[in-house]
Amino acid sequence: MSATELTEWAYPLAESLLAEPLPRRWAHSQGVAERARTIASILGKDADLMEAAAVLHDIGYAPDLAKTGFHPLDGARYLRDVAQADEGVVRLVAHHSCAWMEAEARGLREELQEEFPQAHPHLADALCYCDMNTTPDGTPTNPVDRVNEIAGRYGPDSLIGTFIRRAEPEILASTARVVERLAAAKRQPM
Repeated sequence: MSATELTEWAYPLAESLLAEPLPRRWAHSQGVAERARTIASILGKDADLMEAAAVLHDIGYAPDLAKTGFHPLDGARYLRDVAQADEGVVRLVAHHSCAWMEAEARGLREELQEEFPQAHPHLADALCYCDMNTTPDGTPTNPVDRVNEIAGRYGPDSLIGTFIRRAEPEILASTARVVERLAAAKRQPM
């Protein structure tokens, strides 16, 4: 499948799984994909891969896919086993936005790591940047406000609230690395 075909395949798949049962999650996923397009200049040949992973990153929330309750794992398993997706997309979905920390809190870290090798660090950073710069409604935000929104929505003592606060330093470092790459790219002579 060519890079362009990958994104043309990803959007209808994500829409079919999220739009009706979870319209807000679908709006978020579209916004994350939009953020991916804004950083395409630093992704080179991986720009379409990133956009596909961005629009698919939360499909594990779809009621028909939710098996473990851990959406990165559920989404990645569906992409691998049912959709037979590109391995790079599967790995990015499995590990998006510090998923290993939530997997650890759920007792699923070993499963996640055994089934899905980590994506390349610069791509993992890029997907985290896109996700953490997008509100639940799909509009742009910043990582600090996004972490605060997640913690507030789930509650500080919930598994997600605890995970997101624990992940916050890495989320901020990850998104900062992308901002640095974008700034460096702008300084490059044409």
